[in-house]
Amino acid sequence: MHIESFDYFNKVAISKSISRVANSSHISQPALSQQLQRLEENLGYDLLIRSNKGVELTSKGKIVAKYSDNIVRTYEAMMENLKEDSMKNEIIKIEASWPIATYALPCVLYKIKKKFPHHNYELNSNATETIEENIRNNIASLGVIYGKPNNKSLDFYEIGNDNLVLVASKDYYIDEEINLEELLDHPLVLLQDKLNIEGNIMGKMKKTGEKNKKLNILYKSDSTEAVKSSLFKGYGIAFLPYVSIKKELYEKQLKLIKIRDFSIQYKMYLINEKNSQVSESVKEFIEYFKKIGRKSLC
Repeated sequence: MHIESFDYFNKVAISKSISRVANSSHISQPALSQQLQRLEENLGYDLLIRSNKGVELTSKGKIVAKYSDNIVRTYEAMMENLKEDSMKNEIIKIEASWPIATYALPCVLYKIKKKFPHHNYELNSNATETIEENIRNNIASLGVIYGKPNNKSLDFYEIGNDNLVLVASKDYYIDEEINLEELLDHPLVLLQDKLNIEGNIMGKMKKTGEKNKKLNILYKSDSTEAVKSSLFKGYGIAFLPYVSIKKELYEKQLKLIKIRDFSIQYKMYLINEKNSQVSESVKEFIEYFKKIGRKSLC
């Protein structure tokens, strides 16, 4: 005996019309009649008196009608509780490029957690190629990366931009605006990552006829905090994602240096497996992220 039969019976009992319920439920009238007959057979009683004017409830039908609404509501409540319990046990695994994971996403996750308190999150930073691979292999549920994904099987949605900016400590001697050639005069602490900072700079220098010049790289590091520490000590200058140094700029620990006719900007994308059977929790996360992500990044 399927719960759907009680739902149909309850609707027929209220409207007193099989045809009306069939139309509103997008089911053929013969199919609905069969559902009702099967319910009567399973219970062992006639529930409806059928006529050209519609249907009337038998005495047994009135008893079933009294309980059918509660049966349907109880079933729906049970399914909702099962869904919520499933969501509680599910962990939405999010992987992001390290500046995004460290500096941009925490504010978004805080707001989404308030919206969906039953969601559980795990946020990790990783390289873009690894993030794409992990989503394809169901190791991660979602990803947030710089630039569109290389893998064509992934869906993507633009959520905002991040600028790569040149900064130095507040006491480091350098003009507020320099040209690209003057950049070579200063030791550069280079962030070693997948943003291709060095490639962007050298590509621009080749276009300006400075292809034989080399950057004065002090050292390379994959740690934003290590780069910041070197800047605070006055060791040189560095390109860093804007999201990672907003606080230091506001507190005037670091200062921006403008380079004439040169800028690096990256678009950020939310990515997930295309055409995959994702859970309700992940669907809710994606839809709400699309709604608030652009204005809620830290």
